[in-house]
Amino acid sequence: MSVFVSLSLGAIFLISITTVLIAFTPLREFIPGYSSSQLKRDATVLALKSDSLSIALKKNETYIKSIQKVLNGDLEYAKFNKDSILSSADEAAEPVDLSPSEKEKELRERVNKEENTQQSSTKRKSQNTKK
Repeated sequence: MSVFVSLSLGAIFLISITTVLIAFTPLREFIPGYSSSQLKRDATVLALKSDSLSIALKKNETYIKSIQKVLNGDLEYAKFNKDSILSSADEAAEPVDLSPSEKEKELRERVNKEENTQQSSTKRKSQNTKK
């Protein structure tokens, strides 16, 4: 019986030491599926840089297309303005539909009803306390 107990305690101790060693040291990076925090930071920085570069690329493409129009004679030089071209590149983004959905309209109606009932109940309470 004591051999079984000592082997069980030894196994539990060995498993717990291994778990702590892997969980709180850089060894966990060698387990598939775990990545280092430095790698995550680098990926985030690169994603932000790629977003800003794609925006700059779109602006430059719009600018170059406008210059090509001027060189081809499709656009008058007097109407050519770099600032207006860059602002038109910003406006070229897809329009966003901001109209409320049916669920949102229902929610707004419900909130208005609740506010009206709360206001009327507070008026009643204030009138009752004045009497």
